[in-house]
Amino acid sequence: VVSILIPAPPARNVTPESIPLQILHEDADLVVINKASGMHVHPGAGRPTGSLAAALLHHCEGNLASGGGPDRPGIVHRLDRETTGILVAAKKDAAHRELSRQFRERETEKTYLAFVLGRPRGDAGTWEGAIGRHPVIRQRMAVRSRGRTAKTDWKIISCWPGASLLELKLHTGRTHQVRVHASAAGCPVAGDPVYGGTNPLTRAAQVPRQLLHAHRLSFTHPRTGEYLSFEAPPPTDFAAFQSYLDER
Repeated sequence: VVSILIPAPPARNVTPESIPLQILHEDADLVVINKASGMHVHPGAGRPTGSLAAALLHHCEGNLASGGGPDRPGIVHRLDRETTGILVAAKKDAAHRELSRQFRERETEKTYLAFVLGRPRGDAGTWEGAIGRHPVIRQRMAVRSRGRTAKTDWKIISCWPGASLLELKLHTGRTHQVRVHASAAGCPVAGDPVYGGTNPLTRAAQVPRQLLHAHRLSFTHPRTGEYLSFEAPPPTDFAAFQSYLDER
């Protein structure tokens, strides 16, 4: 019998970095941030610096929960690199465990805003396509019969020729959930090159990214039991695209 010992990969440690953060709330247990576009939540292959985790380590002077692992200190949940909006991070391990449980048990409330190309059928509805890894392009997700359950409520806020502004409530937290559901419904998120969200309209308007924003997050404080709700206003690129649509 031949035994092969494969060593575990070395743990990655995040180096604190002085990166500006928009703090919406902070106490002894947690911190709520309005994440900017272009920022990864944690380091990864080919992107060792510039992460939210590194910025939080600097801001909190190293006082972050270890539950997320050595490369994800304090991180409870994630947003895509180009998605803006609200994130909560934990300073203490007990807070990390309880917040993670709330996300896992779907006890949090997550509301997004998104510009999409075209218009969904109707004024409001629910997308429930299961989501799994794309069968060919492994970096993408897709609606698949054997995927994981996913549910997104949506309603139209405003419409223009060729585009709509939606409010979306997520009941689950699948990777790329809004982007995949919107694309499968024939109205991809504007500016999203991965899921079909670029066209002459977005190029003419110089849309810089996928226009998806985590607008509101509600949860129970892990220590006090107080129900908390936070909102982050959409960034300037939302207003710029709306102005372009209004003036066409």
